[in-house]
Amino acid sequence: MSGIGFILDLLRKNPSFHSTQTLQSHGLFCATAAASAAAASVAAGTPFASRFLFGNYRDRVTYCDAGAAFSDPTDIQTSFEIKSVEFHPMKHLPKLYKIELKPLFSAFEFRAFAMTSLRSFLLYYLPILEPRPNAEDNDDFLNDSTEERHVDLVVPFKKSVKQIVRETSVVTTRRVLERLAVIYVSQRMAWKLLKDIPKSALRKYQRGLPTIVYMWRVSRTTFRGHLLGVAATWLVQVGIDTFRILSSVFNSTSELEEVEPSEQAKVLWKKVFVTTVKCCASLVFAAVGAGLGAIILRPSLGQWIGCAAGDLAGPIIVSIGFEKLLHMNL
Repeated sequence: MSGIGFILDLLRKNPSFHSTQTLQSHGLFCATAAASAAAASVAAGTPFASRFLFGNYRDRVTYCDAGAAFSDPTDIQTSFEIKSVEFHPMKHLPKLYKIELKPLFSAFEFRAFAMTSLRSFLLYYLPILEPRPNAEDNDDFLNDSTEERHVDLVVPFKKSVKQIVRETSVVTTRRVLERLAVIYVSQRMAWKLLKDIPKSALRKYQRGLPTIVYMWRVSRTTFRGHLLGVAATWLVQVGIDTFRILSSVFNSTSELEEVEPSEQAKVLWKKVFVTTVKCCASLVFAAVGAGLGAIILRPSLGQWIGCAAGDLAGPIIVSIGFEKLLHMNL
């Protein structure tokens, strides 16, 4: 301010300047002062120490364009223009990924546990209920009629209970893996791993994508969303095989049953390899089946049916392929 006052006093004390030059100088000075004042007001909005880190987050940013050259020396109007730019922070927010975690022990809820139990019991008790062929008339008819066929109901019950324990363990392990994914991976990747795949397939269908692109994206989304389930299945199956091998090693009661630890290690390695191949086949075929089902049937229902069919058929196809081509039994 002292410099501005000094220049004004100098102009008043010097009458030798022409009036037009005085007016022109006064116009230039006013324009420059206006530009300097506008720039100073903008710069003062943010502290100097944090300006290079955080920038200027004021709602309004004002720019001043002062005219420094004049076509007419007698024109004392300062042609400067002030532009106001609105800053809308809601339009520049990053994408939010909403992650909804299911309960840790969701496998033990009434509906889920009831469906698991019903499926397991039907799996092992339906073969018993199959009708048997009638006995043919022959010379040994009397001998056949005297034979009594005993139906064992205890073994299917034990297998059903083991299947229930296995499925609930897989679901609980998946819930644990979901929580680990939320903690240790990025929010975007966790959202992709935990998203609702049928709803995602429906959203992709509503975008009007080409058929090949739509199939590829549904398959890719299914691959990501099905990954944690397959990983949980692999962990549970490997844990069961390891427990069986270790129990057979440490619980051998006689010398005849005793086996070498190296042989048991080879058996365990083979079982782990077989489980890994089957899980990879299940994941790949589930993704491919989901893509095909989404384009053949309805998007959400077709995706679900294709994923279930591929998950079931994948290990069977790979086992047949290994047996026919490599002569290996998986």
